[in-house]
Amino acid sequence: MTADPVPSVLALGPVLPVVVLGGTRPAEAVPLVRALVAGGLRAVEITLRTEGAVEAVRRVAAEVPRAVVGAGTVLTPEQAVAARDAGARFLVSPGWTDRLLAAARDTGVPLLPGVSTASEVMALLERGVAEMKFFPARAAGGPAYLRALASPLPGARFCPTGGIGPDSAADYLALPNVSCVGGSWMLPPDAVRARNWDRVEHLAREAARLGAAAVAETAADTGGGEGRTGSGTGGGAGGGDVSADGPCR
Repeated sequence: MTADPVPSVLALGPVLPVVVLGGTRPAEAVPLVRALVAGGLRAVEITLRTEGAVEAVRRVAAEVPRAVVGAGTVLTPEQAVAARDAGARFLVSPGWTDRLLAAARDTGVPLLPGVSTASEVMALLERGVAEMKFFPARAAGGPAYLRALASPLPGARFCPTGGIGPDSAADYLALPNVSCVGGSWMLPPDAVRARNWDRVEHLAREAARLGAAAVAETAADTGGGEGRTGSGTGGGAGGGDVSADGPCR
């Protein structure tokens, strides 16, 4: 039995840890994710770049009930189905194809498809998708590029990922069309290799505070108006309304 999918990927919190397992065995993903959750980052993307990643999703889904686990680097319909069956509650891809969008809709699990150009954003909006991953964020233009998209494409909301760290995350989170950022700076390779989960928890806690501060600053700037986590008017893969208990911060 798989867990219910999330109503909106962008409502999971302002910072989404991106976990690349590398040499970590699937079972070792469990204490890693527990450390992230203890630090205040409940939503976690485990990338399907390595052997054992799907099993890691399965282990985390079964053994860390407080976590909201998703699968990243989903490239094919087959991977989407395997991730869903393992318990993934959301999917993330560096790009998109119509075949992948259709497969994600069939799984019932929301997909955050990747974009890096205005034309790709427009194509997804035409297909009813309003929530997108901006990737690779730094190489594709960073905060300045996303700021330029806000006025002509107000219906799109983004989770920038790629080259983002604690020094640049706030610049993205301050943008009106950015609801969260993805990154792995709270998972330094030496800490993961040493299984230093206390350090991971500490860095996760700092990242959670960074996100909370950005949300508070934005609320003050807008006079307490609508938050940045709205998913626009799009539906379909990656769309949908945010429930009252959606944010997982």
